[in-house]
This record gives sequence, C-alpha cells and structure tokens, in this order.
Amino acid sequence: MKKINIIFSIVAAVSLVSCNKFFELTPDTEVAVDNMYKTANDFDIAVKGCYAKLQGQVTYYIELCEYRSDNMYLSAPTAGTQDRYDIDQFKDNSSNGILEEAWANFNNGVYRCNMVLDRIDNASIDETLKKQYKAEALFIRAYTYFNMYRLWGGVPTTRKVVTVAESLKIGRSSEEQMYDFIAGDLKDIVDNNMLPASYAGADMGRITLGAAKALLAKVYLTFGKNQEAATLLSGMIGSYELLPNIADVFDVANKDNKEIIFAVKFNKTVTGEGHGAWFSVANLSDDSGRSTILKNLYEDTDARKALLEYKKVDGVNVYLMNKFYDSRDATNLTYGNDQVILRYADVLLMYAEALNNISYSNAQDSEQMKALNAVHTRAGLAPLDITTIPNQDAFRRAICKERQMEFPYEGQRWFDVVRMGYAQEFAAAEGHDIQNYQLLYPIPNTELERINDTSLLWQNPNY
Repeated sequence: MKKINIIFSIVAAVSLVSCNKFFELTPDTEVAVDNMYKTANDFDIAVKGCYAKLQGQVTYYIELCEYRSDNMYLSAPTAGTQDRYDIDQFKDNSSNGILEEAWANFNNGVYRCNMVLDRIDNASIDETLKKQYKAEALFIRAYTYFNMYRLWGGVPTTRKVVTVAESLKIGRSSEEQMYDFIAGDLKDIVDNNMLPASYAGADMGRITLGAAKALLAKVYLTFGKNQEAATLLSGMIGSYELLPNIADVFDVANKDNKEIIFAVKFNKTVTGEGHGAWFSVANLSDDSGRSTILKNLYEDTDARKALLEYKKVDGVNVYLMNKFYDSRDATNLTYGNDQVILRYADVLLMYAEALNNISYSNAQDSEQMKALNAVHTRAGLAPLDITTIPNQDAFRRAICKERQMEFPYEGQRWFDVVRMGYAQEFAAAEGHDIQNYQLLYPIPNTELERINDTSLLWQNPNY
C-alpha cells in the first residue's frame, strides 16, 4: 500500500500535506482540492492527517520532557546537539531550534484539526461518523494545546482556520482561557458521548471515549481541579486492565492491548510510517544519557528494571531498550513500535494523586492506596505500607516516585514534577539551581518577531 497525498487549500497559501497511513487504509487515492470535505471518506482522510501530525511530535517528548527532567542528561554538546544540551542544562533561550520546531509543528497540527472542524458540521454524511470525526479532531487539537500550555503557558489559540493576517492579531490566552478551551473541547466529547468505547479491524488505535476521559482527567489534575479528576477517573476504574507482565504492554506483537488507552501509531512496513531507533546506542559501553538517579531507582526485583536493559537488534549495529525493542524492517530500514500516550497505569496513579490532593488517608485499604499499590505490585514488588507514607506530602512523593519508575522515556517525567511541585528539588539533585520561571520554556524568538507586538505575544518572564 502507498501513501495518500491530500492537497489542502488555505487563504494566502497552498499547503501540500502528506497524510501517511496512520491506520490501515484502502488503496492510494488522489483527492482533488475542489472535491475535498464532501464525503465521509474525505473527512476520514483529513482526520488521519491530524493523527499523522502526532507522529512527528514524538521527538519533543524526548527533547523537551526526558532531557529536561532527571531521567536523562547530556554531559557535553556535540555536533548537532547544542540545543538539546541547553535544554538539559536549563540554558535554553528563545533562539533554541528545538523549541522553534516544536511550536511550528504543534500549530500546524492545530491547523489540520481546524480544517476538519470548520467544515464537518455542514457535511452531508452519516451523523454517527460526523460525530466521531469531529471528536477526533477536537481531541487532537485539545491534546496539542495542552502540550503547548505545559511547555509555554498561555499561547495564542484559535478555533478556526485563519489567514496569515488574522494570525498576526491573535494574542496569548490567559490561564483561564487555556483551561476553558482545552477542558471544554474534551468535556464536550465526553458529555455528548461522541466517540465509541472501542474499535475493531482497521480502525484499531483510533481515539476512544476512554482516551478523551483520561486526557480530560490529566487536564483537570494539571489545572488543580482534583475533585473533577477524581470523579472522572473513578468511573474508569476497571474499564481497562493492567497486564500481569509489564513487558507485554510494549511488545510490538501485542499492540492495542487492554492496558493501552491511546498511542501514536507507527507501521514500519509502510513507507513513511516507521521511525528511527529510539534511545539507541551502538555499543553497550556507550553513554546512553541515562541519569544516575534513574539508574539507581529500581530494586533488582522490579520487573520494570529489565525493560530499560539494552538488546542488540539482529543484523544491525544498534542496541535498543527492551521497552522500545523492535526488529528493523529490511525494506524501509525503520522501526514500528508505537509511542504510548495514555495507559491504564496512568489512570490508576492519576486517581491516587487526585484523591490524595483532596484528602490524605492513613488507611491501608483507602482507594488511593489501592490504586497506587495496583501499579506498584504489578512490578513484582511487595505492597507499600501506609505507615511508611505518614502524610499527604509523603503520599504525593510516593506517587511521584512510582510514576518515575513506571513511565521513564514516555515523556511524562518533566510534566509530572512540575505539576506536583518538585521540579526545582529534583533539578537541584542533578546540580541545577533553577528558578520558578524555568518551569516554562521561552517563547521562540521567531514567533515574537513574526507577531512583533508585545501586547499580543510577549516573552515569558526572565528569558
């Protein structure tokens, strides 16, 4: 099967968008601009273009989340890694190329979603499909703006496709406006039951109602809406499963398993749909960039420790972590494991966090303790004893540690420590004396110059 190319039109520009096969698609088709956004198939293709944009964002989980956190480090810059080194060392500035690329990528993703949303309500297609396609675009747009918010704070937002001239007049959104936009779209999906609970066949991997609920809960937690998060998450308990063997969660032969709620999909057998080797080394003696903190985090009996061990790829001078292990496709020379965004272990630990934020409990059988221990004991460890977690902060720290052990290299750690209030403490443990303003990244200078109006778009303080 070949890639599908779709030509989208936009005022003041014509953009050629390569809509790779995020799912299994029918044979290749060329869709003319004048005929776009009429049939259900047109919208299906356009929505898959929104999904496809997520594939190019996996790099930012590595650069902006893992290297920024105490999971990874870069001891010195090499050719091509100066921007990464600056991020790792908290020396980044508004000219950092990684930040510039991320901002542009995210906004292009929003544009793709808005192209769908601008047209879907007036489309003469099956109402169930219309509701689904609309919800998928709403979810991806909300997720994109949520990531931008967590990286930069309030950013310019738009609910429709805008001209170049119009884009220059859109200012930064306030904290309240960001919350209303992101949570509002996700709540609309959930309250109106706009997505199916599951899919089958070629549609496996599309966004489900459970994914919308899990993301909304994370938004609630991030904005301090703990009761809303707890209520939503309580309804998800038991809807998914923790696989008994955590290695099975990431097995490329076991995609779309009962623990995965949403993942960015890849397919190495399709040209343009695979990816390069994640977190690879050429020799076991190479510096993997793993921090001493992460190296010393696990007990030997913790099943998650083995996931971070390296294994040689057959026929290739590359070693990959067991967590992201895959053979390389002989034709496309790429790998095909997915990037997991939301899984049931996250739901359980968010539930424990929300409940503890509302009220600490010293009961061994409390709901938050049961949720925390479900993840902890799945790794083969003895249950945590509440007597060793004597207060609310200690419980929060236990959750924070569990999340670090459960989600390394999944792009969660930096967001976790910022949300829980431990970012400066853990940065200090790595020798970085960071200030409050460094919990956000600088706005890219390219954007400041493009808007050229500090009343609309201003730099984050102290950058």
